[in-house]
Amino acid sequence: MEQIRIKQVDEKKISQYIIKYTMEDWMSIVDSDVVIVGAGPSGMTAAYYLAKAGKKTVIFERRLSFGGGIGGGAMNFHKVVIETPANEIMEEVGVKMKEVEEGVFVVDTAEFMAKLGAAVVDAGAKIIHGVTVDDVIFREDPLRVAGVAVEWTSTQMSGLHVDPLFISAKAVLDATGHDSEIISVAARKLPELNIQIPGEKSAYSEIAEELVVMNSGKVAEGLYSSGMATAEVRGLPRMGPIFGAMLLSGRKVAEDIIHDIR
Repeated sequence: MEQIRIKQVDEKKISQYIIKYTMEDWMSIVDSDVVIVGAGPSGMTAAYYLAKAGKKTVIFERRLSFGGGIGGGAMNFHKVVIETPANEIMEEVGVKMKEVEEGVFVVDTAEFMAKLGAAVVDAGAKIIHGVTVDDVIFREDPLRVAGVAVEWTSTQMSGLHVDPLFISAKAVLDATGHDSEIISVAARKLPELNIQIPGEKSAYSEIAEELVVMNSGKVAEGLYSSGMATAEVRGLPRMGPIFGAMLLSGRKVAEDIIHDIR
């Protein structure tokens, strides 16, 4: 076998390249159009459409991977269900589907995550892993959410007290799932926003899909919900391993944000 000659790179240059180009990204990110919290199906779908529309969009994901609840499938089975018209989004990003009855499709979870994530990045959005959003920024006259405070997830896990960095945004989307973490923080710390969080109901898939899509959108000025965060905030049923509403919710809230911040 012919010997493979690998380019030699000095260790300090490796560090310099990483630090320099990471900081260039962060210098841009600190003034974003849209911050999305959570790289699950609704958050990534929203990022895809926002970035396609030319909005500077960043997703902060506390884990070191994207996909949210997609990867777990149904009880760790590696398939989930998509129904019409969400299959249009799957087709747009290149996910293969198996139609099992008219308008109902089964998709592979790994392909779903990989191709949706790639579409987000190709559209121009940033996905930053290992970052936890633990607070919002607000402004008055009018009262509105104007950004987020972020910490490294590893810092929080270590129990160290370190002050956050602040990220400015015209819109903040809570796509954190069942706990609606960002909206919950805003409701607790900014009671003037008059946000009520009744909590999600038990499963009723047949009606939950449409209700989640219909109710995704603005919760307060500058603050939006999508996916299961919407079920939590609006008191809607959960739906289990069927993901059409997650995708359509992300697309719907992206359209709302594009309209509001144009």
